[in-house]
This record gives sequence, C-alpha cells and structure tokens, in this order.
Amino acid sequence: MLAFVAATGPLSMQIFVPALPAIARDFAVEPAIAQLTLSASMVAVGISTLCYGPLSDRFGRRPILLLGLWVFLLGSFACAVAGRIDALIVARIVQAAGGAAGMVLARAMARDLHDASGAAVAISRLTMVMVVAPTIAPFIGGVCHDLAGWRAIFWLVTALGVVALALCHREVRESAPASPSSPRHLLRGFGELLGDSHFVVLMLYPAFSSMIFFSFISGAPYVMVELLGRPVTEYGLYFMLVAGGYIVGSYASSRLIGRISGLDLMTIGMAIAVVGILTLVAIQSLGVLSPLGLCLPLMVSQIGQGLGLPNAQAAAINVFPARAGTASALTGFVQMMSAAVASQLVGMLQNGSAWPLIILLTIAAIAALTVSVAARTMARG
Repeated sequence: MLAFVAATGPLSMQIFVPALPAIARDFAVEPAIAQLTLSASMVAVGISTLCYGPLSDRFGRRPILLLGLWVFLLGSFACAVAGRIDALIVARIVQAAGGAAGMVLARAMARDLHDASGAAVAISRLTMVMVVAPTIAPFIGGVCHDLAGWRAIFWLVTALGVVALALCHREVRESAPASPSSPRHLLRGFGELLGDSHFVVLMLYPAFSSMIFFSFISGAPYVMVELLGRPVTEYGLYFMLVAGGYIVGSYASSRLIGRISGLDLMTIGMAIAVVGILTLVAIQSLGVLSPLGLCLPLMVSQIGQGLGLPNAQAAAINVFPARAGTASALTGFVQMMSAAVASQLVGMLQNGSAWPLIILLTIAAIAALTVSVAARTMARG
C-alpha cells in the first residue's frame, strides 16, 4: 500500500511529459513556458516535503498522508479542466504538492517499521516501485494523448487519485504516534540535520542523482521527437528501456545490501553511471546519435543509479532515526529543487542539438560521484 501511494506522485509527474509539445501548441506558448508545468511542479514537491516531514513527526504519518492525497486529487481534477496555460501550471503545482506526501512519508514509515538494515532494503524496494510507475507512465501518457488528447491523461490521474485515497483510508495504519513536540522543537530538527556534515554530504548524492534522471526526462522528448523525428508513443517505449535499467540496479542493490556497504554501492553505482554517460558523449561527438544510441548508454547509467540512490536515501535517514520524517523531507526537498533546476535548464538551453542535455547529464554524474567518494572518506576517517 505504501508503494502504491508513493508511486502516485512520480507517476503523475511523468505521465504527461510526452504531451508537452502538444500542450505548448494548444496554448500557443513557447516550449520553455510549457516546461514550467514540469519544473514548477518539482519546486512544489521540494517545498511541500519540508512541511510533510516535520508535520508527520508531530501529528503522525497517517493524517498527513491523507491530507496530501486530498490535495493531489483536487490538483489532478484542476489540471484536467484547465483552460489556460497559467491555470494548468498552478494546477500542476497543487497536484505535485499533494503527491509529494506519499513520496516523503512512505520512506519515513519504512524507517518506522524496520531497523537500519531493514530500512535500507525496504527503501530500496519502495524506490524501485517509485521508478516503475514513471517508467510506464510516459508510454501510458503517449497512448492517452494519441487516442484522446492530453486532457485524457489528467482524467486518468484523477481516477488514480480517487483509488489511492480510498485505499489509504482503509488500509494504511499509523506507524509513528503523534509527538508532543513544539513547533520550535520541530524546526530545530532542520538545524540539527543541516549542522551534521555527514548528513549534508549524503543528502547531496540524491540531489545530483535526480538531476541526471530529470534532465533526461525533460530533454529526451525534444531530442527524440523534434531532432530524431520519432513519434510520441515510441519515445514512451524507449523511456521504459532507460528506466528499466534503474529497476535492474535497484533490485541488485536490494540483494547486495549486507554483502557490500551502502557507501560502496553508492560509489560503484555512480561510477557505472559516469561510464554510461561518457559513452553518450562519445556517440554525440561522432555524430551518430540515434534513439538506441541515446537510450542504451542512459540505461547503463540508470543501472548505476539504481545501485546507489536507494542506499544514499537510506543512509541519510539513518543518520538521525528519531527524525526520520524531517530527514526524509530535507532529502526530498534538495532532491526535487535540483531536479527542477535541471529540468528548466534543459528547456531553456535547447539549441537544435542534444548537447545541452548531454552536458547537464555529465556535470550531474561527475558531481554525484565526487559526493559519494567524499561520503566514504568521511565515514572511514
């Protein structure tokens, strides 16, 4: 149930991406304006996570999760009926703010229910499910768009929101009782976490890692549809190939935890990601970029991401187990704000080639690898 709830936010964020060119045409706006429906929603996710974590530490996980799902449902309905681009952007912000509840609280509830090693395995599986949903989402969105237009995508998400809310009311139990902590005490938790250098370094790994993934999902439709001339539905299939790499890596991570340390898996995983992205750099430099030439190297990079990212998230939350909600919130905030910056940059820097996307991918991967090495050095020093 937690996996289903956690998947609603990522699914809703990715399912409409293949329709971005059609949305820009329908509302007669530039691609960078239509891109705000994605990047602004990422900012909303980042900011709202800062609220959900501490509030769930104070009032309990279940009521805050239900509140978030109500907001998600209302935002999804508003997206479906939006008559102007500014209304759609606002509705996407509301939808994303609500969907963030499941993303944040599922990880915190997993930590409530397990010890440190068990939490790493549970979060790895949750993360894998949170990637499976957006893996198939662009294909589903592309089919909806081709059959009934882009609004059908948001009607489908609204229906999923109704199901998630009904199931959560019935199935999800409280995992952390309400705390009598004062608001000042809850806010002090942010300072405590940010004052710990180990937590800060671990928090940066998911941030740079997310920049890789969201740069791809923001820039790949332009490269595939506009530059390579492929149909929207075909892009959705190639996206499944790339994100399938993450599923493979995440599954391997869940099997290797306990045999290889989480910090080592972070470094090994990001080294694999760097190799995949540098292969893409070589393909683009040779001028032989194709759909497979774009997606196969990125699939390799996502195998590495799947190995490392769940371990980084679990390690960050485990620094202060008593503040699991706040730690999950801070990690999610930095993660989504970095993703929003990457997403908007890809839209703004489009210049008729794939280089803006590839350069951002390379910078983010090298930065994440540097952070993983720093985390290992700090842990062993």
